[in-house]
Amino acid sequence: MPPSILSSGAWSFLQGMVDAGGDVYTVAPMSLSPDEIDRYARHLVLRDVGGPGQLKLKAARVLVIGAGGLGAPLIQYLAAAGIGRIGIVDDDRVSLSNLQRQVIHGTPDLEDLKAESAARAVRRLNPHVAVDIHAVRLTAENARSLVAAYDIVADGSDNFETRYAVSDACFAERKPLVTAALGQFDGSLTTIRAHETDASGRPNPTYRCLFPSPPPPGAIPTCAEAGILGALAGVMGSLMAMEVMREIVGFGESLVGRLLMVDARSMRFETLQYGWDEANPLSGRTHNPLPFAGEGGERSETGEGPVNA
Repeated sequence: MPPSILSSGAWSFLQGMVDAGGDVYTVAPMSLSPDEIDRYARHLVLRDVGGPGQLKLKAARVLVIGAGGLGAPLIQYLAAAGIGRIGIVDDDRVSLSNLQRQVIHGTPDLEDLKAESAARAVRRLNPHVAVDIHAVRLTAENARSLVAAYDIVADGSDNFETRYAVSDACFAERKPLVTAALGQFDGSLTTIRAHETDASGRPNPTYRCLFPSPPPPGAIPTCAEAGILGALAGVMGSLMAMEVMREIVGFGESLVGRLLMVDARSMRFETLQYGWDEANPLSGRTHNPLPFAGEGGERSETGEGPVNA
């Protein structure tokens, strides 16, 4: 029987697309089950996603840093979209104050590891998604080994130490990075493909081109000190999920070299252009290269908080 939401004709058409084989798709040969065709029907009829795009999502391995404010909606939308494997890095435990914005967790999950709580939510939402639990704190020493096993990384951490470690590791391992940050009523988002060049042959910017150095310790108040609008985390985490899917499927215009800034007070979205800095310590022309994450590089002194907001 065809899935309930599709007509017999649409079912036959979509099944024919899926059964067409490797000549149609640029991903490793795989297929969608009848349940998956029903589940992802709204993607399959999108011209810029369709069967080929859905198979790319199914083949993708995404590493999510942090199962907190940004990671909660990000993980849920990636799972709903049919990402084949999601790795979750977080060593923190669920506390009552998290539940105002970290919507992947609930009251029954209090004191549980966030990575385990988030993994349970993924399995409830979509049994076709495999989940890897990394209940560790990401550091300069382990970042590269964590990143290497995945195709793309989404960083939802809330401290510069982690952000620099992740971005350096992605550069070293040649992995795309989607990274976002939250303020009280504002957020920002960009995509880093620093291991590649643009159409003119100029290197794409690194995270260190955008933020050359971290702010002094204590210069930026923590979430616990300053507060945060809960729904803003949902908006920015959802935008992160969309950017991850964009990078996998290839629709629209990437945020490489563009910083999206969201002001929730005035409900304004603005985009800032930024470019490659030839003096940056990763890919610059004249520089003293930093040791990559996992190779003994110095760690930024930017705070001791958990890796998620």
